[in-house]
Amino acid sequence: MSHWFKNTATALATVLGAAAWLSALPAHAALKAGDAAPEFKLKASQAGKAFTYSLKDALRKGPVVVYFYPSAFTAGCNVQAHLFATQVDKFAEVGATIVGVSLDSIERLNDFSADPQYCAGKIPVASDADGLVARAFDLPISAVPAGRKDTRGVEIDHARTERTTFIVTPDGRVAATVGGVAPDANVQQALDIVQRLRAKAAPGKS
Repeated sequence: MSHWFKNTATALATVLGAAAWLSALPAHAALKAGDAAPEFKLKASQAGKAFTYSLKDALRKGPVVVYFYPSAFTAGCNVQAHLFATQVDKFAEVGATIVGVSLDSIERLNDFSADPQYCAGKIPVASDADGLVARAFDLPISAVPAGRKDTRGVEIDHARTERTTFIVTPDGRVAATVGGVAPDANVQQALDIVQRLRAKAAPGKS
């Protein structure tokens, strides 16, 4: 094998390895492990009932999985909400709670949170209608193309952010960020992380 070929092969392997690593990260430079998570209060809905959600209050109970998603009633977000809802007990077993955040209106979220196919009344979803909380987590906001409809045939009337999940610990720090993966992988990785956090915190563990 020539010297040139060896160098080229090595360079290509390096580039491909970097590309694979980057594909597992959010496309935007979201907050990362060790960063302080912004405190927020938002209008939210669970089981079709609106209330005020406070991250600070939720953190008093344990780690919080804060998952940002583009829009309620869209294919990937429906899958993600369904999986979080069906696995909510597994998160609770390790002391973690879940909240979804999107730029949907509270009216849309009242429907989404109660829908038995998706949130099923088991997880709260919060309305970050102006995108301020998403931006505080260093997530980008983009417009939805005009005329785009959700899975119910209703026109989507709000902007969107990237599908990115933050695991926030009771000290208010980001323990991990999950982005750049499919909705089902996003949920599974979030569960794996909170389970590891619990195992690490168990007596006799360092």
